[in-house]
Amino acid sequence: MSTAPRLAAAKRDWGHDETGCTVLHIDMDAFYASLEVARHPELTGRPVIIGTGPRSVVSAASYEARRYGINSAMPSARARQLCPDGVFLPVDMRYYRAVSRRIMTEVFHAVTDRVEQVSVDEGYMDVSGALLAWKRPTAIGAWIRAEVERCFHVTCSVGVAANKLVAKMASTNAKPNGMLLIPAARSAQFVQMMPLRGIPGIGPSLEKRLNAWGVGSVADLAAMSPQALEQATGSAAAARGLWRAARGIDERPVTPVREEKSVGSEETLLKDTTDQRVVCRLLREACDEVAGTLRRKGFVARTVTVKLRFADLSYRTKSRTLERPVDTAGALYPTCVRLLHEMLGMTGDGTRSDGVSPDVPLPKLIRLAGMSASGLEAAATTAVQPSLDDMIEEATSADASTASDRRRRAESALDEVRRKFGKGAARFGA
Repeated sequence: MSTAPRLAAAKRDWGHDETGCTVLHIDMDAFYASLEVARHPELTGRPVIIGTGPRSVVSAASYEARRYGINSAMPSARARQLCPDGVFLPVDMRYYRAVSRRIMTEVFHAVTDRVEQVSVDEGYMDVSGALLAWKRPTAIGAWIRAEVERCFHVTCSVGVAANKLVAKMASTNAKPNGMLLIPAARSAQFVQMMPLRGIPGIGPSLEKRLNAWGVGSVADLAAMSPQALEQATGSAAAARGLWRAARGIDERPVTPVREEKSVGSEETLLKDTTDQRVVCRLLREACDEVAGTLRRKGFVARTVTVKLRFADLSYRTKSRTLERPVDTAGALYPTCVRLLHEMLGMTGDGTRSDGVSPDVPLPKLIRLAGMSASGLEAAATTAVQPSLDDMIEEATSADASTASDRRRRAESALDEVRRKFGKGAARFGA
């Protein structure tokens, strides 16, 4: 669900010169909500909000719901106040991802293999190699829109431009269910009519910093020198990126294979808590889920990050790079407990082997806890240097195995149990 600003004045005819406009950005319209309406036609025309539960947030809302002022990331309780007659449904990511895969495979890849999927509901296409057959990029965009609606009963919006930045901004302003061509020669003009938040990557914090320098629009941004931009942002790299974006310049290629960078899991509590056991249970379950995903996808991870959100909705993260890459919950969890204690200024000298002090409350109310593993490498090709303890254990154990080996075998056995009997059939224990 896009919250990027749109300008009615931008949704117009910018000309018909398609020369060099070989990048398409396709963005599904209210994807989660539209998919729910597609499989429940009786909901057509009703305000549909995806996100249930007293502590949940809105993941998506139909255009009928948006008329009530409902946006993504809004607390579901607030959405119910704004739209008490709305249809509130739980998130069904398995269904959404399954349809997304079919759209990418059956529609996008029917045109070209130069497809870069950036999320479950959007992606870029480089159609330069497909123009011999299709002639015009807009013909491809029109076919994609019609085919997605015909086969999946949802709509999408398409931006056609000379680069990824302008194509994405064009699809945003084509919404809902539209297509916008921005000729290469008019890229700067199109971009410079936008508010600052119209440029992807400019969030509230950067917008506030730029506002303090008298910059209120992309046109103002384009008038700044690189030196002034560096002073305003405090970063030479950010200044270069903004200077180019304000002129509609973007040299990033469409990259068909996106390298997976991290795997994470988090959960919001039904009630804020200072109970260390409750928070550590969430972290333990997150480690179990992440480790299972790593093994299933054939990765090992080098860096562990813990995320906490507090009762005032502020959050903190803390990371640690491990000595060796791992793919087991037994290796991830103790590091998460140490990071939790460090983040909250606790000594972590608990009475249990995992460092948890059951009777010691946390110093701050916790609303959400989770962890992620990053620094991913292919397990099959990653050499792991055994520690001195490992070498001693291998030499003295009956089967020449280490605790790490046995832990991995045990967790792999749990994977098989879950695959056969369901995700909740077995859990990683403390």
